[in-house]
Amino acid sequence: MTKDSYLVGLIGSGIGPSLSPALHQREADRQGLRYLYRLIDLDVLGAPPEAVGDLVRAARDLGYDGLNITHPCKQLVIPHLDAVAPQARALGAVNTVVFEDGRAIGHNTDVTGFAASFARGLPDVPLERVVQLGAGGAGAAVAHATLTLGAERVTLVDALPERAAALADSLNTHFGAGRATAAGPDRLAELLARADGVGGLVHATPTGMAAHPGLPLPAELLHPGLWVAEVVYRPLDTELLRTARALGCATLDGGGMAVFQAVDAFRLFTGREPDTALMLADITELAGAVAAARK
Repeated sequence: MTKDSYLVGLIGSGIGPSLSPALHQREADRQGLRYLYRLIDLDVLGAPPEAVGDLVRAARDLGYDGLNITHPCKQLVIPHLDAVAPQARALGAVNTVVFEDGRAIGHNTDVTGFAASFARGLPDVPLERVVQLGAGGAGAAVAHATLTLGAERVTLVDALPERAAALADSLNTHFGAGRATAAGPDRLAELLARADGVGGLVHATPTGMAAHPGLPLPAELLHPGLWVAEVVYRPLDTELLRTARALGCATLDGGGMAVFQAVDAFRLFTGREPDTALMLADITELAGAVAAARK
């Protein structure tokens, strides 16, 4: 049964700029709910990532309804949960915890969030060859989502080759042999050339964020036969997206993933159906206000 008052939070490091509280609270206001979304920032607390288990237990004991979990705790939180949804278990990462009858249950809405955003924003693009930059926490989620959407093959490129190889092994175990491969950054030009007309680029590193400006790859490696999907959403219009659009590439910003993962988390916390269209408008307004404030 649903109720009309909720206490939720976000555990992570350096989460002060997060737009999640505003996204959730705006939707709760529209639905007439009392909804308090608290930031539980490890940096502010002076706590290590390994403290996530204690923080989850404290939130449960204090009557929280749920938590979002972000970097660097998405993997570390799993041993401290009573149950984990199958998709989150397969991914090895949890970004949403719901408290039910005293039990902490883990979910992953990053996967569903990216899949919903991609299906909405790039519905008819070819998925024969997908090149993905980044194999960290966000990269694992979007690679799962991309393969779920029907990508024939995803090639993972990461600054840490062992991380890309480990993720590829995990994906192949889940989706079948040969669906994912790992490659070094030195092969990026070759991989993107081979994806021309039959695939695209997924970007899942922090490059392009306000604190990490710039391009994640040389601009000359992009060409009109690629589509480009971004995970970064602060700012919505990254240098990568501007460069790709100027070349004629179909593009997808990171705002949709941010919204759809929040939509799924809000539904898990409250049992209520959020207004996705209004939340998509919210992210544009909120991200625009942040960008304007920085000028």
